[in-house]
Amino acid sequence: MQLSDCRVVLTGATGGIGLALVEQLCEGGAQVLAVSRQPDALAALVARYPLQLHQVSADLRTSAGRQAIVEAARHLGGVNVLLNGAGVNRFALLEQLDDAEIADMLAVNLVASLQLTRALLPILRSQSHALVVNLGSTYGSIGYPGYAVYCASKFALRGFSEALRRELADTDVNVLYVAPRATRTRMNSSAAMALNEALKTSVDEPQGVAREVVGAIRRNLNELYLGWPEKLFVRLNGLLPGVVDRALRKQLPVIRSFIQLQENPPR
Repeated sequence: MQLSDCRVVLTGATGGIGLALVEQLCEGGAQVLAVSRQPDALAALVARYPLQLHQVSADLRTSAGRQAIVEAARHLGGVNVLLNGAGVNRFALLEQLDDAEIADMLAVNLVASLQLTRALLPILRSQSHALVVNLGSTYGSIGYPGYAVYCASKFALRGFSEALRRELADTDVNVLYVAPRATRTRMNSSAAMALNEALKTSVDEPQGVAREVVGAIRRNLNELYLGWPEKLFVRLNGLLPGVVDRALRKQLPVIRSFIQLQENPPR
């Protein structure tokens, strides 16, 4: 797709990757309907792209919030790209999370994306060509200690993307699943970032991830996995999960130590 032809609904627009996507999409000539509960964070970009950047403040977890997005999309004259980018995370063992935290992570990362996609499908299907982009994670293919609920949401989002692509195969709507690796955003706690450093895990900048996503939209891809050796680990986990099991078991003491440090910081 040519960016100048894109009219994009982007959720999670004020997150690290979201802000970078807003800027790069607008730079490329796209019309962007940015969805966020923190619209003030977009003020500078709205001033720079007043004719291209539109905002709607909405809670994706509510029916009223999703309906506000649909109405804003109609007011824009219809949209041909839905980019489900909203997400939350907490670096913790499963037993440290309460019911509300689990429910909220699944609601934002998974359920809201399914419900918003369903709500916008009639508009997307009315376009000559349309695209649903689901922003997943390497952890949507590799279960990792300390991220059990986040992994559950991203595994499900990957499955949703695959099934929806096949469900819409005889329409003009395509589905792109993007799996970034660790990225330097506010969503990652200082303990999570310290663990990445201790394990020498590569961490991408949001601007680089956004460039890859925009490139995948231009090329009309179905899937995009970012980072090396992460792409190799994804393939290895699918073919020889026992090898990955043994490698991650060795890392467990280190992972638990950083979670413990996060829960009980030194005084």
